[in-house]
Amino acid sequence: MSQQDFEPPLGQDLSSINVVLETSTSSDELFKDSEIKTSDFKVISPETAKFREKYFPQTSNKQWNSWRWQIQNSYTNFKKLSEILDTSSIDDFDFLSKSRKLPLRITPYYASLLHDKPIDYPLSKSVVPNKLELIISQGEENDPLHEESMCPVENLVHRYPDRVLMLSTGFCSGYCRYCTRSHMVAKDKKHFAVKAWETSINYIKNNPNIRDVVISGGDPLTMPEKHLEFLLSSLNAIPHVEIIRIGTKVPMVMPQRITNTLVKMLKKYQPLYMSIHSTHPDEITPEVVEALRRLADAGIVLGSQTVLLKGVNDNIEIMKELMLKLLKNRVRPYYIYQCDPIPGSSHFRTPVSRGVEIIKGLRGYISGYAIPHYVIDAPGGGGKIPFLPEYYQGREGDYIMMKNFEGKSYKYYDPIK
Repeated sequence: MSQQDFEPPLGQDLSSINVVLETSTSSDELFKDSEIKTSDFKVISPETAKFREKYFPQTSNKQWNSWRWQIQNSYTNFKKLSEILDTSSIDDFDFLSKSRKLPLRITPYYASLLHDKPIDYPLSKSVVPNKLELIISQGEENDPLHEESMCPVENLVHRYPDRVLMLSTGFCSGYCRYCTRSHMVAKDKKHFAVKAWETSINYIKNNPNIRDVVISGGDPLTMPEKHLEFLLSSLNAIPHVEIIRIGTKVPMVMPQRITNTLVKMLKKYQPLYMSIHSTHPDEITPEVVEALRRLADAGIVLGSQTVLLKGVNDNIEIMKELMLKLLKNRVRPYYIYQCDPIPGSSHFRTPVSRGVEIIKGLRGYISGYAIPHYVIDAPGGGGKIPFLPEYYQGREGDYIMMKNFEGKSYKYYDPIK
């Protein structure tokens, strides 16, 4: 086994090992020397099967259902991507194909969802680079949330009193074009070493007010299981850490990663929450349904996080369908985020009023369980600030005046004492 996906034998002290997992965003050779093991993930939807037969005819079920194979064979350049997408309408395709400023990574599975779709298909927009990303607009900056200034130690963001965000890796299995941490992912082309986590873990140990740890990145589920387990077990052993959360896009872009072996390991570290990045109802395929079922059956509490994107999901009916599909698969809609002002994101950002309209279009029309919070993560490090439709209309004497989801007025007796 190569150092690329080194997994120490059981019982070996991971804390004494400084493993660096190479994950170059420009290489097609990732996991090249890895043994492709038989996976217990067997679901292949009919549409995905057709895509595989056409573009990966020599690929076996064993390979396709391996998450390592999915990463190894990801689309990382425009030349390869143009084999499956009609790139003729892409503005300045030649420039984009040569640019090194816009990293690209799409798994074969996720590419199967884009196949035979126009370039303005919502899922394509969310992962295919666009020249507009090179246009810097007012208010945009590399680190709009000022996370770097809130890092008491490397790779740990401490913004709120009782919780921290741990950047466990710089690698993702798919690069979203609007990612808040694109500045980090684009520059850091490796998984972090195990040693890199020690200062973060020690900081958490020495701060008894920290009760909630979010493991993010990059994407934690792209790490080998023994490394993820080392991190989970280390945090779980800290008495004042009550909740651990994992932030991930993997179930949507590479559901093959959600093996029974992974789920069995995760199940040991309860209470464990998982925030899943979902973008559009078309992501909820038979493969994703199976991945979510496995996680939910293991008792992992699932929530969703969705970024509001112009031309992708800024539509009440699309959001309604997405939220209902998530809830049906035991994922509680949690946040809709206003798109963060990272460089080159203006073509994705909607007016804030649009987000409020979407929440208004959901409230009362679907179950409250399916309605997320619409928030802006305040530039400058102010944290998440919720925005709501104006249901409260003020007071008239001893009455609170209100409007419901239909715009009808009501009053509630609430005398001033």
